[in-house]
Amino acid sequence: MRTGRVVFGAMEEVVFGRPAAEAVPAQLDRLGLNRAFLMVSGTLHRNTDEIHKIRESLGRRAVGTFDAMPSHTPREAVIAATEQARAANADLIVTVGGGSITDGAKAVQLCLANDVRSVEDIDRIRAVKGVAPEMAPPKVRQISVPTTIAGGEFSAIAGVTNARTKVKEMLRHELVIPRAAILDPAITVHTPEWLWLSTGIRAVDHCVEGLCSREAHPYTDAQALKGLSMLSQALPRVKANPRDLEARMDCQIGTWLSMGPLSAGVPMGASHGIGYVLGAVYDVPHGYTSCVMLPSVMRWNKPDNAERQAMVSAAMGQPGKDAADVLDGFIAGLGMPRSLGEVRVGAEHFDRIAEQAMATPWIPRNPRKIDNPAQVREILRLAA
Repeated sequence: MRTGRVVFGAMEEVVFGRPAAEAVPAQLDRLGLNRAFLMVSGTLHRNTDEIHKIRESLGRRAVGTFDAMPSHTPREAVIAATEQARAANADLIVTVGGGSITDGAKAVQLCLANDVRSVEDIDRIRAVKGVAPEMAPPKVRQISVPTTIAGGEFSAIAGVTNARTKVKEMLRHELVIPRAAILDPAITVHTPEWLWLSTGIRAVDHCVEGLCSREAHPYTDAQALKGLSMLSQALPRVKANPRDLEARMDCQIGTWLSMGPLSAGVPMGASHGIGYVLGAVYDVPHGYTSCVMLPSVMRWNKPDNAERQAMVSAAMGQPGKDAADVLDGFIAGLGMPRSLGEVRVGAEHFDRIAEQAMATPWIPRNPRKIDNPAQVREILRLAA
């Protein structure tokens, strides 16, 4: 008999289709909070009036703004944001931006709760081999307005990069998931096309690796299949017409569904494991790591999960076709990179990538068993 466990997260609401400048103050009203610290995209802050509109709608309840979070969420920026939030005596963090900002606020929650005040002190709260240490739960929580579609706002995991070791480290606690996510398609029209589409492939990767996991089960299959279907239809529509808000909304809801497996405890696989290293060491954007790795991981895994991979092809509207080929063609149609060479990662780096990938939480749970770095190198050669 099938056995399993579904983990329900601590997110309370998802609000979709409502302007962020209306939905954010409504969340403070709902939660009875009065001191919102904004962690926002620097580009959105400087080049548009979107952050100004949110601050205006909050009035005196906006007590500070941090807009200097680099990609891959380095420890140094996490500490800087923590000190600002602490000084502002914030009772809520509001994020407006992409995955690095969302993850940064998750880390700030844990730093505030555990009196973490230095880059080195983050060692006390980081997970080791996917297992988090004992720590105080966050008291200052988060709500999120995502402007990309990688889906991090729907998980209780944060990735933070250690600049000294060039390793992306995991922080996790059940309460770092935002209390609410606000999906406002209109605010996303400012997101660069390459970023929107590539993070969309990251969401596709969540669906695919969730479906193909050895630990998949019907509850999360339903979410991943619907999410994959919505994303495969909506992403080309956004590319064809960037101002199609219905298509953007479908992308956002598809992304929400894509996180069903991971947020319920189904692990990701080698595409995510290798992607952690490509981001932390070689500064490859998160979405691009999925674009260049997912089809090759599928090809390498196919001897062990061909039946599961057939579900991927069907959900993407091409039943009976090879799933790796379907994904590769889809990525090509969006104009995204499809090889490690295109993101300037050559074969001379494969040994280091393989060694570091083995230490990530996801390689050991790949659907086709990976016992050693030589097997990771096989996947990298397929993606070269």
